[in-house]
Amino acid sequence: MTGTQRRQQLIEIGRALFAERGYDATSIEEIAQRAQVSKPVVYEHFGGKEGLYAVVVDREMSTLLEMIRTSLTQNRSRVRLEQVALALLTYMEERTDGFRILMRDQPVSAAEGTYSSLLNEAVNQVAHILAGDFERRGFNTELTTLYAQALVGMVATAATWWLDERQPSKEVVAAHLVNLCWNGLTHLEPEPELASEWPSGKGLSNPTV
Repeated sequence: MTGTQRRQQLIEIGRALFAERGYDATSIEEIAQRAQVSKPVVYEHFGGKEGLYAVVVDREMSTLLEMIRTSLTQNRSRVRLEQVALALLTYMEERTDGFRILMRDQPVSAAEGTYSSLLNEAVNQVAHILAGDFERRGFNTELTTLYAQALVGMVATAATWWLDERQPSKEVVAAHLVNLCWNGLTHLEPEPELASEWPSGKGLSNPTV
């Protein structure tokens, strides 16, 4: 096995163990044992467990962000939102171990939560999509980040639930998520108010809403 092949083997083994047990419960000894090498070989390639973990996380982040960015480069706004939801669900389906790593605990030295960083990137991308739509409709473009946070949070929460359920299909889940997002966006009020603060008589034509 060449050095490159050995490095890739250790990354795959580390990825599986980190997903299964988390960072703290995974040891260099077990990684080396599964790879059938001595511990110094692992240290030689990564400098230690934290170095290996960093490589695994970086690869997963790069993979998912690339899927999200690709989904945002083409098509109309609604289709792009559909592709973002589908990209996240596809990543979770095809790289479940990687997603569990991004969701799990991390070394104390980690600057910030990787999953939070990833969601923030997705928020920035979606806010950019909404900005053009808000401007065309005369809405306050300063609120696009708020709406992007709400949309990404809804998709991320539903996707995490789907990770264990795996039904209905990812295509059906994506379609329903965007149905809720898009039809809500289509009928946005430019200056919404809380119903409890409506003047007397407003909204009485539909009192059940």
